[in-house]
Amino acid sequence: MYNELLNDRKEAGILLSERLKKYQNSNTIILAVPRGGVPVGYEIAKRLHLPMDIVLSKKIGHPNNKEYAIGAVSMNSMTLKEHPEVPQRYIEDEVIRLRKLLKEKYELYMGNREPIDIRGKNVIVVDDGIATGNTLLASISMLRKKEPAKIIVAVPVLPADVVPVFQRNADEFVYLIAAKYFRGVGGFYEQFDQVEDEEVIRMLGVPSAIQ
Repeated sequence: MYNELLNDRKEAGILLSERLKKYQNSNTIILAVPRGGVPVGYEIAKRLHLPMDIVLSKKIGHPNNKEYAIGAVSMNSMTLKEHPEVPQRYIEDEVIRLRKLLKEKYELYMGNREPIDIRGKNVIVVDDGIATGNTLLASISMLRKKEPAKIIVAVPVLPADVVPVFQRNADEFVYLIAAKYFRGVGGFYEQFDQVEDEEVIRMLGVPSAIQ
């Protein structure tokens, strides 16, 4: 446990890399959640000499309340909760629409590079913090289908009551601050500027992706 305030995402990544030292130079991949997770993942990848990719997913909202997630989709997998009242056609249309957005975002950040194959590898999923964790849980669920050796979730900050959820769903869970009184992820950083697309592209090392 560290002080209840982090300087910025860079410091968060440095501190998390200390906790993850056993994965240095190993069969492990950093999967960062854009945009805020990329500067954190970048510091971890740099210090542990690991490759970095991104993990993209979007929630499928209920037709009557888009904020209520009935599932989530990545570029090549999907999770869905049972909601018999939701028409199948709506789900199919949403999956097509969301996959198109995800593909465009991946190409913006990664150019024409293929995603790294995670089968049989350790995967460290990194974000700059967790609020509810619903989208990240969906990402874990979808990553499992690709048969990694192990899924490690590493985040700087989250609400204390969410910790057990990730301890159950990840093979290993690493965090810095678990707050009883959670005031939003940004409330635990002195500097929490929005991460721009250009910064993400630079950290991922794909200059050709900038149009």
